[in-house]
Amino acid sequence: MLHVGLTGGLASGKTFVGHALEDLGCYVSRADDLGHKVLLPGGEAYDAVINEFGNAILDDEGMIDRRRLAALVFEYPERLEKLNSLVHPPVIRREKEMEDDIARRDPHAIAVVEAAILVETGSYTRFDKLIVAFCSPEQQLERAMHRSSYTKEEVMARLSRQLPLAEKIKVADYVIDTSGSKEQTLAQVRRVYESLESLRK
Repeated sequence: MLHVGLTGGLASGKTFVGHALEDLGCYVSRADDLGHKVLLPGGEAYDAVINEFGNAILDDEGMIDRRRLAALVFEYPERLEKLNSLVHPPVIRREKEMEDDIARRDPHAIAVVEAAILVETGSYTRFDKLIVAFCSPEQQLERAMHRSSYTKEEVMARLSRQLPLAEKIKVADYVIDTSGSKEQTLAQVRRVYESLESLRK
């Protein structure tokens, strides 16, 4: 089985690329979705995160409000590091379980893990190949504001704390430029998929 990492930055198009790879036949797991699950009541990180950051992060139904949590950690690197130390291990365990299941069902599969901080954490090295989806910082800002309720200042603050896409590209095996039309992006995804397919033969 071929293990592939897919990363990028905030609103850089990695999720669009992930869906396109899925449509072509890859198995795609999304770290962000798994992160949501481990923070749900009963999830592996739920109690530990509440113990660390307090009941103020809970909404009226006892769910962790991710926006409240983000407000507490993103201005404080040590808090963010602590949050990551609570959330990332169970997410990685879930990814591994999913990959093991895929390998049993389809030994020649292309298994893709879509995650935002593969390069920052160094975990990109555990993959056979790394794909980076990128666009300009101006496009990231525009897209992030369009798709969410975050203000320009909030988005710019998040972008300032992420490793620049230019740095991620340096360790990429494949780079997909998402700054053009969807059709142009899909054409690049198909070429990457065909390359990955050739590696399995």
